[in-house]
Amino acid sequence: MFYTVIQGNTIAIDEPQPPYGLSYTGNGTLFATPFISAADGSVHPQPFPMTFPPLNSTASNPTKGIDFSPFLPQAGMTTPYRGNTYPYNENYFFGIERQLGMNTLASVSYVGSQAHHLLLIYSANPGNPALCAALSKPSAVAPGTTTCGPGGEDATYITAAGQVINGTRGPFGPNFSNDDFEGSFGNSNYNSLQASIRHSAKGLDLMFAYTYSKSIDQASSISDVVDPFNFARMRGLSAWDMTHNLVATYSYQFPFERLSNHMKSLTRGWQISGITRISSGFPVTISSDTDTSLQGSSPNGVNNHLIDLPDYTPGNLNINGNPRNGLPYFNTALFTTAALGTPGSASRRTIHGPGAMNFDISLMKSFKFTETKTLQLRWETFNTFNHAQFFGPSAVNGDFDSGLFGQVVKAASPRVMQLGAKFTF
Repeated sequence: MFYTVIQGNTIAIDEPQPPYGLSYTGNGTLFATPFISAADGSVHPQPFPMTFPPLNSTASNPTKGIDFSPFLPQAGMTTPYRGNTYPYNENYFFGIERQLGMNTLASVSYVGSQAHHLLLIYSANPGNPALCAALSKPSAVAPGTTTCGPGGEDATYITAAGQVINGTRGPFGPNFSNDDFEGSFGNSNYNSLQASIRHSAKGLDLMFAYTYSKSIDQASSISDVVDPFNFARMRGLSAWDMTHNLVATYSYQFPFERLSNHMKSLTRGWQISGITRISSGFPVTISSDTDTSLQGSSPNGVNNHLIDLPDYTPGNLNINGNPRNGLPYFNTALFTTAALGTPGSASRRTIHGPGAMNFDISLMKSFKFTETKTLQLRWETFNTFNHAQFFGPSAVNGDFDSGLFGQVVKAASPRVMQLGAKFTF
């Protein structure tokens, strides 16, 4: 069991807004006019330059006389939750090794881990879906006034009875917009079967290693926002989950010097080595920014997407085994827009993208001048056979709102070759 400190990079994402700090979050603004909404032209008062509070200001001794009107609503802040504690990790494993003959060693192991109190990013002041859904009907609001809908968490509504409702957010109310907590409530687990076999003899060093594993969490990084009403709803495959991973490494010293007793300097020192990897792909991250949840958990530079997901109807995914054909990688018809007031039934990550079959090979020739001086020439190739590899965490577009949803949009590097020399002395 290992305890650790909370990730240090969270210091960089704590974004106090004026008058508490120097960060400013514009919603739907242009870079040239950061205080004017591009959507409707509304103007947010210029909060800079700001007057810093005295150093002796505390919760019990607050600074008085501050006009908060230029600073409201407070939007885009990210702050640690007051009840946070330290994360810890539990590791466990069991393995068996067996020597097979003089030159071969085999091993089989179970390796697992669990992590607790990991940081989760979630809205501290989300919209109330039930309230917004009730105000979405024209009959529920005064004639000619605005109804509630996606993105309307900060608007003002007048009910049919004449009651004024200043937004649907809580518990901090309309003076705060979408601000986030960093809470140490996350958990993860990893379980794997790991097997390997290694053989060394007569200039040959050969090893095969295979891992069958599964990794599950609620958020794979602080950019994965979670549902503030139900952290467990976002539990699913980790962004780096890889079910199958087979790696072969090899190195062979060519015995060319046995062919002739002449020109030993040319026949000795030839070696080939390489790494071959065959693996399944990373999960496709599904997302939607439609705010059908009516929570308004909008991105603020820390989290990349809203919490919203499409609805998913179980069926044949029709995984495309040949992404070169330009067809969708999976059956996108199984995903539909979620009903208003619901966050969607799809899992954030459940479909694995295309796998990889990659060969990296190098050919080396060593010239030994003296006992201590050697020159090695290397010809190295990566993706030696120039195989198209649609591999990576963002190889498949998982943005439900994009016209490329379900399409393979990225590939790994093509063949790369390089020459090198190394002189040791």
